[in-house]
Amino acid sequence: MYNYDPKSLKAEEFINDAEIRETLAYAEANKNNVKLIDAILEKARPVKQGSGCKCAGLTHREASVLLACEIPEKIEKMYEIAEEIKQAFYGNRIVLFAPLYLSNYCVNGCLYCPYHLKNKHIARRKLTQDEVRAEVIALQDMGHKRLAIEAGEDPVNNPIEYILECIDTIYGVHHKNGDIRRVNVNIAATTVENYRRLKEAGIGTYILFQETYHKESYLRLHPTGPKHDYAYHTEAMDRAMEGGIDDVGLGVLFGLELYKYEFAGLIMHAEHLEAVHGVGPHTISVPRVKKADDIDPDMFDNGIDDETFTKIAACIRLAVPYTGMIVSTRESEEVRRRLLQVGISQVSGASRTSVGGYTEEERPHDTEQFDVSDQRTLDEVVRWLMETGHIPSFCTACYRAGRTGDRFMSLCKSGQILNCCHPNALMTLAEYLVDYASDETKEIGWKMIDDELMRIPKESVRAVASENIEAIKSSNRRDFRF
Repeated sequence: MYNYDPKSLKAEEFINDAEIRETLAYAEANKNNVKLIDAILEKARPVKQGSGCKCAGLTHREASVLLACEIPEKIEKMYEIAEEIKQAFYGNRIVLFAPLYLSNYCVNGCLYCPYHLKNKHIARRKLTQDEVRAEVIALQDMGHKRLAIEAGEDPVNNPIEYILECIDTIYGVHHKNGDIRRVNVNIAATTVENYRRLKEAGIGTYILFQETYHKESYLRLHPTGPKHDYAYHTEAMDRAMEGGIDDVGLGVLFGLELYKYEFAGLIMHAEHLEAVHGVGPHTISVPRVKKADDIDPDMFDNGIDDETFTKIAACIRLAVPYTGMIVSTRESEEVRRRLLQVGISQVSGASRTSVGGYTEEERPHDTEQFDVSDQRTLDEVVRWLMETGHIPSFCTACYRAGRTGDRFMSLCKSGQILNCCHPNALMTLAEYLVDYASDETKEIGWKMIDDELMRIPKESVRAVASENIEAIKSSNRRDFRF
């Protein structure tokens, strides 16, 4: 019998089934407890503190009560506070990135992924280094600066040496004014030594989705392959941090298991990282099961509707206020617009989830990991963000300045966003407008930059940012940052 202990390094103690079940029972018993719900909402609200704000966050039990709540006006209050928190710590910036699929060779038997070993009719492909360069150039020509690389788990076809070589290749591609300045990595759980090698290669965030925290379901959904080992997978973030990676990204695949169970497990994992390492997850992603090659999402009976999905995102923002939150092109424009209002701070744009997809004129489907719902171009996504009042940001300054882990969180909590991340976002947006944007996007973008420059509190910072933006306009000088 395992006992719940957020400071334990054993998966079944920091993600404890008995604690989750007790939490869900507590949430169900209190879902209409107005006094308790009001107290939790008040605790979650950001409080002005000097030049910045402070947020208490919520425990997994408190957040689960809000998720269970069915009182319409309280749900609306959750959404309002979630937006307040996002504005307080991230402002109106939305960071943009794209996934880059390196290989779909995989030895696992995951029932929800078309890359599973038993799928004999999907085309298997692994990019050569020349093909990686071509993909990167295609992404740079769109305007991307930040990638998340993806690969199936296959020690023969996709060893760590291959991943490291690809990272080196990506950072080495300089095409016109294009550069990939941050490579995040989403690969299978590995050893401390391999995480150390990834850190030395200059990766940004290490991302690993848990898929499901429900152990019985996890084992059933991963019947074969190394991913079948629940503890090794769940404890991966601790090994990553031991290996020196202090920016890690969590996520579950909503729809595989009952969402309230997954939500509690996700917040408990964030609490565990904070308790053990002193810093929670850098990002939390909220993907849902989607149709793919031989995968029908209807075979999983735990699907969630858009309103429930929005509520989950808002409750994550209330519970873990300082973390970045990501929604991908798995979701439609309409869903992404709604989630932007309740705490999302990063979105992918113009994504192709197939191996080698960016160099193809027509979107290929034969090696896709999942269907892409939002198929707009990057320029259309950038313009859409600005039209909805958000600054599209291609900034990677914090990562390259060493402001990661607890140093980034300190910046976030101190209220320095408007004097650091805000001008950085505007300067990277200016780069995009000069180098890649359509005329329509340029017109909207330059007006936004002029307006947003005036929101920078420090006159000296505003002056430097304005000067740098003029240099971007008038020359090929790039990559200014605070």
